[in-house]
Amino acid sequence: MNRADYERYAHAFNNRDYDAVFDFYAPGATIQFFGVDLGTRDAFKRFYSFLHAHVVETLTIERFAASDELVALEGIIRVEATSDLTAEALREQGLDQFAPIKKGEVQEMRQYIHYHVANGRFTSVGCAIIPA
Repeated sequence: MNRADYERYAHAFNNRDYDAVFDFYAPGATIQFFGVDLGTRDAFKRFYSFLHAHVVETLTIERFAASDELVALEGIIRVEATSDLTAEALREQGLDQFAPIKKGEVQEMRQYIHYHVANGRFTSVGCAIIPA
């Protein structure tokens, strides 16, 4: 995977094309963020459809490195609430680990993401977020 491939992935994510995003993952890939398992297409689409019904989330890549086995990047995740995302709504989705956000609020977080790669597709992903 190279920078152009990853830019296509980020473009699909920023444009909410969940099928295109999921196609970058190998079958059986480990996709887990903050206690949420997104390892199936349905789980991936369900999570992001719910989240993006309340927020606009975009990734801006600041630093990027890649090899045949690893993609590592540093970027800014920007989340802008388009409607209130309440603690109750999060709880109903089993997402108690996420913080509520009110319409109009903007959060920016520095994110470090590592993807393991095989045959040009992601096999696992891990990330750490630090407030920007």
